[in-house]
Amino acid sequence: MTPERVAGMFTQSDGAFRFARWARPLAPVIFGTDDASLGPLKDGLRVVASLADLSLVEADPEFGSNFMMFFCRDWAELRDVPDMGRMLPDFDGLIGRLEAAGANQYRHFAHEPDGAIRFCVCLLRMDAALAAMPAEDLAQLQAARSLLLWSDTAFRDRSPLAQVPAGTIVAPDVAALIRAGYDRALPDASDDPALAYRLAARAGLLLGDLA
Repeated sequence: MTPERVAGMFTQSDGAFRFARWARPLAPVIFGTDDASLGPLKDGLRVVASLADLSLVEADPEFGSNFMMFFCRDWAELRDVPDMGRMLPDFDGLIGRLEAAGANQYRHFAHEPDGAIRFCVCLLRMDAALAAMPAEDLAQLQAARSLLLWSDTAFRDRSPLAQVPAGTIVAPDVAALIRAGYDRALPDASDDPALAYRLAARAGLLLGDLA
């Protein structure tokens, strides 16, 4: 858990370091799935949110919901969802880019005036890979990727989840970074790469406790 490695987890492909975390409880709402999946999905969100001591609430006072998950079989289906264009900039162009890339997931963040995360939209196209995941694991995956503003390349070559005999968990190094990222002594948002040193120190201690 070196500062350089941590810095890479929050350095975007344009070279800019950007760290942000949530400063309010999560108020999730899930669209496009069956009732039987809602419980496991929310359980998965709750498990990962607990790493950051974030609570799940029924409603956000400003937005109603501030963490929205949309499931679809094809990206084009989302064009029929009311007000999607108001939530996602250049929505039509985005759908075209997702189709061209063969992507199966996308996240969009909105931010507080100080840079903290205030809103997240997760779009999921249920291809074979995502459809094979249990609902709770899928929710853990999305929560792990949404509780911090990770680099757009942070999980290009790996998953933030890990398999253990008891089931699926957030990988220990990712869990340690999430916990470290929500240390109250740290800012809610920063573009200063020096923050990576403070994150690395805290995450390293947490990993040591897990060993």
